[in-house]
Amino acid sequence: MSTLIFKDLLPVYNAQEPRIYKYKFTVFTPVFNCENSIGKVHESLLNQTYKDFEWLVINDASTDGSHDVITKIVETSPLNINYVNNKVNKHKMSCFIQSIGLAQGEFLLTFDGDDECYPHALQVFNDEYESLDEEMKSKVGAVTALCEDQHGNLVGTEFPEDPFFCDTFEAKIKNQIIGEKWGWTKTDILRDIEIHPEMLNIGFTPESIIWSTVAKSGFLTKCTNKILRIYHVDMEGSIMNTPMTSRSAHGTVLNNIGHINWFFNKYFFTAPVFFLKRIYVMLRSSKFLKIPLGAYLKSIEPFFVKMIVFFLWPFRGLLR
Repeated sequence: MSTLIFKDLLPVYNAQEPRIYKYKFTVFTPVFNCENSIGKVHESLLNQTYKDFEWLVINDASTDGSHDVITKIVETSPLNINYVNNKVNKHKMSCFIQSIGLAQGEFLLTFDGDDECYPHALQVFNDEYESLDEEMKSKVGAVTALCEDQHGNLVGTEFPEDPFFCDTFEAKIKNQIIGEKWGWTKTDILRDIEIHPEMLNIGFTPESIIWSTVAKSGFLTKCTNKILRIYHVDMEGSIMNTPMTSRSAHGTVLNNIGHINWFFNKYFFTAPVFFLKRIYVMLRSSKFLKIPLGAYLKSIEPFFVKMIVFFLWPFRGLLR
């Protein structure tokens, strides 16, 4: 990271002139070892009643037969497919940033390589946006719907009303909306987020840093309680018990500093536990990095958090 501190690496939103796009949607599928499931993703998209979309597939140097399977799909499919085969594994966050630059659709929708969706999904997503008046269209940067698992069970919580307009960060901590959701974001907004190149070279950085940047920039999300995606559930640990390594520590620290700098002053008294957890995870992650305390104190803006980090720094080795 040379002389850069964490704060220097945080994404910045800088509004630009709107672009012209070829499609309404870019459906982006990041692939890593999905040879047995990518066919179901293709089938879900073939069955869509709304047809104005491209399918952007980025194979992130899979070690199984994903490339051969995707190549056969591209050769025979009637869909508009843009297939990119990365020779070097970049990991999901880097592939997502890569997709933003490649997208030819006005709305960018991530659709994982092991999931399915209902045939009316894109139609609903389009209708939810088109039902807005012009003033609301300028304020809404995304549309989000619900998911169910492969057993037909709702994943996470419903929204408190339908439609529900929210800042995604506030909704999470104020309305206690949890669990996997599915939605698109305007490609223009994502392209207007300036990503420091070094952010992608420090290891695994959570995608939530991008969604937090969108929320911080003032855009609303329109949420609907319609279930559009079948999310295949696997076993995932919580943020408090997922094993931490040096590959993920740097991105985790950066993500938590972003949350603290952008939202602490406004929301601490609304959700103190949330921010205390962010401080805990940041300190726990710092054990894996050879970065001095001063770099953290220069990056953290709220004085109260600076003091907590300063006094707990000698004890961070005890955190598990």
